[in-house]
Amino acid sequence: MIDAKFLDELAERLSSSMPGTIQTLQDDVTKNLRAGLESALARLDLVTREEFEVQRAVLTRTREKLERLEAQVKELERNMSA
Repeated sequence: MIDAKFLDELAERLSSSMPGTIQTLQDDVTKNLRAGLESALARLDLVTREEFEVQRAVLTRTREKLERLEAQVKELERNMSA
C-alpha cells in the first residue's frame, strides 16, 4: 500500500507549483490531487519495499541452490564419462 504521508507530500508539492491564481484554491487542489494520485496508484500493481526485499531474498537463495545443483550435475556427468 502507498504511504499516506508520501501522497500528501506529493499532492502538496504539485499544488504549490501551480500559478498564483490557482494557489488561492490550494486546499481544494491539494485534496483533489491527493485523491487522484491515490486512485491512480491504487490501480497500479505495486508491492511494498518489504515484499520486494522478501522476494529478492527468495530469488537469491533459489539462484544459489540452482548453481550448487548445476555443479553437482556437472560432477556426476564427469564421473559417468570417466
